[in-house]
Amino acid sequence: MENEPLHILLADDDEGDRLLFTEAFSELNFKTVVDTVNNGVQLMEWLRMKNIRLPHFIFLDLNMPRKGGLECLKEIKSDDKLKDISVAIYSTSDSEKDKEEAFRHGANVYIAKPNNFTKLKQVLEKAVMTA
Repeated sequence: MENEPLHILLADDDEGDRLLFTEAFSELNFKTVVDTVNNGVQLMEWLRMKNIRLPHFIFLDLNMPRKGGLECLKEIKSDDKLKDISVAIYSTSDSEKDKEEAFRHGANVYIAKPNNFTKLKQVLEKAVMTA
């Protein structure tokens, strides 16, 4: 996998957050391919398409319209095709209850969205390097 880019998929309904996320990965010192979807329904449709290459890592916003991140996490971890993908919850919520529930349902990492770009790059790099 050394020469292969790390494939990352973000599900987040906030356009600004998707843009910052993509920009942060473009500035890190490793090769990535970042795809984004706007909500959990689009995420699950994307993951279930035939002949797609599954991502190495999924970042899930908790609070999205149509289907939230926790519901997606449960579906991913109960699907034999998807259950081994590393999943990070990527949310504005920093509540212990949300963190506990995310880890209980199989999240590998929980990231409270940072409020500055430098910190965002640091936490995203750490997340993919440790998961």
